Parts: sequence; C-alpha cells; structure tokens
Amino acid sequence: MIDEGWKEPVLGFEYESEIVSVTKEFQSEKLDACGLKSEILKGFVDASFFIGIGIDTGEKSGISSEGNVNMLTSLIQHRPVRLGEPLTAKGIITGVSEVPRGQAIKTDVWFEDEMGNRAISAARMSLRPKAEKSTKRGAGLRPTPVITEPDKLNRFETYILTPECVKAYSSEGNSIHYEMDAANSAGFRAPIIGGGMGVHYLIQTLWKRSRVEAFDLSIYFRRPIFWDDTFVVAADKWNAIALLREGSPETKVLTEARINHLSPA
Repeated sequence: MIDEGWKEPVLGFEYESEIVSVTKEFQSEKLDACGLKSEILKGFVDASFFIGIGIDTGEKSGISSEGNVNMLTSLIQHRPVRLGEPLTAKGIITGVSEVPRGQAIKTDVWFEDEMGNRAISAARMSLRPKAEKSTKRGAGLRPTPVITEPDKLNRFETYILTPECVKAYSSEGNSIHYEMDAANSAGFRAPIIGGGMGVHYLIQTLWKRSRVEAFDLSIYFRRPIFWDDTFVVAADKWNAIALLREGSPETKVLTEARINHLSPA
C-alpha cells in the first residue's frame, strides 16, 4: 500500500520529461558537504548528481522514493556536461518484480541535450521494501562481485562521515538518509547515505587522475554506508573502483563499480 497521491510502479510507466541543470552553487554546496572539492571538475558537472536528479524526476511523476534502497546503477557519461547546461530528463520503468523484501524496480533514466543526444544515462535498480515483508531478507538474485580481493587494491583517500555532513547533503526526499526513526523502520541501525552520494567519492578519484571525457560504470551498492561510517576509496588498475570499510576480521566492499569504459580528455 502506498501513500495517497503516489502511483504504483508498473512496467512501461513513463516519467514526465523536464528540463534540469546542475548549477555551480549547487555542486559546490553538495560536494563540500561530502568533504570533496568542486574545483577539480574544472567547470563540468559530477555525473553522480544525475542519479539523484533521476529519482527526483520519478517523484515528480508520482513514483515515491521513500524508503527505497539503491541496489545498482549503470552510470554513463557520454560526454562532459557543463555547469548550468540545460538537459531534458526522461525515464521509463523497465521492470517490476517481487523479491523476498518487497519489489525490485528497474528504471531507465537518461538526460538529453538540446540536440536530442544523450549526455548522461543513469539506469538503476532499487529495492522498494514492503512492511509485510520487513522481517525477510534478500532482494533477489545477487550479481557476481566485481572485486574479490579487496585487500590487494590500491588505496587512495580515507573519508570519515558525520551525521551533520550527511544531513547537509540529503536534506529532502528519502528520509532513511537523514532521520533515525525512518532508518530504523527500514531495518537499519542508523541513516544510510544515498547511492549517489557514495558515487561522488568514486568520480572524484577518477577526475583526480585526469579530466574525464566519457565513462561507463556498472555500480553495485553491496552494503549500506551509515552516516557515521569511515571508508577508503580503492581501485584495481582502473578496471574497478570501490569504497571499502576496513577492519577485522576482513575488509568489506560497500560500493563497487566495474569500469566498462573510461576516456580521459
């Protein structure tokens, strides 16, 4: 049962298209909340923002994101997007299936430029938990791990999250990202960061290596990242990149991305 006013996600449901853009001020504010630097992007948009913008577009079309958990995203930057550049957001629900904890929802979301060409594609699959299944575990078939030996990866920066920085980034929309009661009700010990927030750390590491012209990432959200977590960014010869929680007895992969394609400028 969904709240009054929201639509039930069904196969073939099309989002209402809208014009969107990422301003310099918005990008600086949100990346600063993450402890990241916007200057490294040299006037271009961190494509991670389009994950959240795509979710917002779905909400404006009547598809609620409340309580939903990102499981995987295919994030493709076909070409760099300039700060303030208008793009047309479009989307369609491509799959709805029952899983032990609720529903797995697949959505194809993309952003077209003024010529009608895709600049960014952000297809995703999310878990929509259902109250009557809250005690069950599992969200369907688990994709094969991208990284099997995390201790052998090359380490980069370590980041320490705080509730204050996570709330500054995630102040609206899905309350499991900033309200303790909502997170506890969804089965988490504390609020968890949104998938798009975690991807910023991956993209920043790629941009520190070289300005990124285009990329194709298959991103898997393996474990929740809590608003008080500490994690490190690590990479495997630029074939894969991940956020890791290091500790005893083993290092845990939190978010990982297969780098299908990467074109430096």
